[in-house]
Amino acid sequence: MKNRVLTSALVVSVFATSLLGSSLSIASAAIIGTGTVQWSGALTTTVNWNDTFPWTASGTVNGILVTARVLPVLNMTISGSGLLNLGNLSSTAYSTGTVNIEVGTNAINGASVSAKSANGGLQNINNSGTLINSLTTDGFADSYRFKSTLGFSQSGSVDQEVNTTTPVTIYSSNKPQPLTNVDDFTLAVSAQANAQTVAGDYKDTVVLTVTGNF
Repeated sequence: MKNRVLTSALVVSVFATSLLGSSLSIASAAIIGTGTVQWSGALTTTVNWNDTFPWTASGTVNGILVTARVLPVLNMTISGSGLLNLGNLSSTAYSTGTVNIEVGTNAINGASVSAKSANGGLQNINNSGTLINSLTTDGFADSYRFKSTLGFSQSGSVDQEVNTTTPVTIYSSNKPQPLTNVDDFTLAVSAQANAQTVAGDYKDTVVLTVTGNF
């Protein structure tokens, strides 16, 4: 009796396997299973299962966003101590002091540098109304000049009289540039008195501003 039951169970098992094999051989469906790939961004796509064995399954999510940031960089290095001592001015020749300047930035449109005279000329320290510049407001036409000389092919050089507090562009570039310890340009500040220039000590503060064009 036990042998008969075991044999009957074996027959049923073989029969079930045969039906499954027959079903796979005549099916035309391309997908025999389902599944999904899910992402926190609520993007869902169906997983396709191959209908032959051995098989593979694949699912695709199109929409994982990758972001990054490059922080802006803007540097300006100026040589020297920050003091330009022009010494004793003469009416026959200019006295000149210079500083070398380098600019570094990753701004897409480069950077520019402007220079501004805080006083609109060299100002007498005891009489604020007396200035060394090209104007004759104080009765004397002297000369006070800014000149920039470029170290390589850029733009924005200047050579002009300074008699206002309006900034003057002395350098500009149109693309990113690293700091390489090579000067981009030289700024020269010059002054010349005349025979009537009032005796005394004079001073001016030159304000340099670098602007990155991000």
